[in-house]
Amino acid sequence: MSLVEKRSVTIRGHRTSYSLEKPFSDELAAIAENRGLTLAALVAEIDEQRPREANLSSALRLYVLDWLKHGSGESAP
Repeated sequence: MSLVEKRSVTIRGHRTSYSLEKPFSDELAAIAENRGLTLAALVAEIDEQRPREANLSSALRLYVLDWLKHGSGESAP
């Protein structure tokens, strides 16, 4: 079982944090690299697109899951 790791990032000029299990953080970093983005830019993009009632950590997990299921992530939320 993976332990949850808390990470901080700056999005649109303010600091925020999210908590992810290591496999999710590793995949998120790989997706950012694949897309030619910084991790902060990818997190900001996902944050912008998520429903306001969803928390950031959940939105990040769902994005990774969708990316992995669809191969390219083009339909990722």
